[in-house]
Amino acid sequence: MANVALEGLRKQYGGALAVADFSLDIADGELVAFLGPSGCGKTTTLRMIAGFIAPTAGSIRIGANDVTALPAHRRDTGMVFQRYALFPHMTVAENVAFGLEMRKVAAAERQRRIADALDMVRMGELRDRYPRQLSGGQQQRVAIARALVIQPKVFLLDEPLSNLDAKLRLEVRDEIRALQQRLGLTTIFVTHDQEEALSIADRMAIMHDGRVQQVGTPEALYEKPANLFVADFLGKMNFFDGRMDGAGVFATARGLRLAVGDAASGSTRVGVRPERVALRALADGPNALAGRVDAVSYLGAHIDVRVRLDNGDVLGCRAPNAGAAHAGSAHAAPALAQGAPVYACFHPADCVAFSA
Repeated sequence: MANVALEGLRKQYGGALAVADFSLDIADGELVAFLGPSGCGKTTTLRMIAGFIAPTAGSIRIGANDVTALPAHRRDTGMVFQRYALFPHMTVAENVAFGLEMRKVAAAERQRRIADALDMVRMGELRDRYPRQLSGGQQQRVAIARALVIQPKVFLLDEPLSNLDAKLRLEVRDEIRALQQRLGLTTIFVTHDQEEALSIADRMAIMHDGRVQQVGTPEALYEKPANLFVADFLGKMNFFDGRMDGAGVFATARGLRLAVGDAASGSTRVGVRPERVALRALADGPNALAGRVDAVSYLGAHIDVRVRLDNGDVLGCRAPNAGAAHAGSAHAAPALAQGAPVYACFHPADCVAFSA
């Protein structure tokens, strides 16, 4: 395995800038997710690392080697594509063998490595089937085995779960993470799905318009977003516009005064996550905003509530579905009927301040 170092990586198509000066060090055995909306440059960056796209500028190192000018087959990377890219006329075993044959691996060693790779992804019993005879999840496992059988130094995955249904995506996602940790594989995982990135990554790089917005652990990016794009893209957030009015006090444009904890004097917007907003029948704490329930969405594990505050602002709240466990508790939420009066309460430490 090996570390990956990207320095000033840039890709330009004529006058269009796809990736702008991307620099990042990825440690040996680390899983880093590139996350962002469609067209942000994450897949272009991954393909430059793989060797399928030549960078306009910058360098790529894998371990001690500068691979910027090397063709894809000499980079010691294994890639899983969004659409699997299995050969339809080849069996499972033949698909997995393809990379080994291109590398002239001896027959006996080839068969051993094919068996090991298929066992890793629980596909050994289906080695003689063709892709058309497999489910989407099974085809994805074959694609993973094909990438791993060549024993790459770096494992690259380009939105590998996007073609699977919701339940299967969770299963395969967990399998990929477990396999990556067991093998100690340096891995780059491209996705536009926030939950995937948060759950699987050691660190995340958030991208927008070809530029890296913030790099850090999932917890750091979610709790302390560096800018408004990261805050709004990664999860949901309620925003208030206004200005600081003394230490720890934010005066909103619509007349609220919020206790915001640690905030710079030039802050012009404050955000709070919906799950940090508790609904109470009585005012509770320094930020207790009176309003009425505007809409309720039952989503199984949690309940989304939209509250229209007395000043006209609309605030989102995400409450856990505690069922009967907290019924009758002193901290139980009020009845969530439309029009019911409530207080939307949140702690100053849960406020994140941003400057223009």
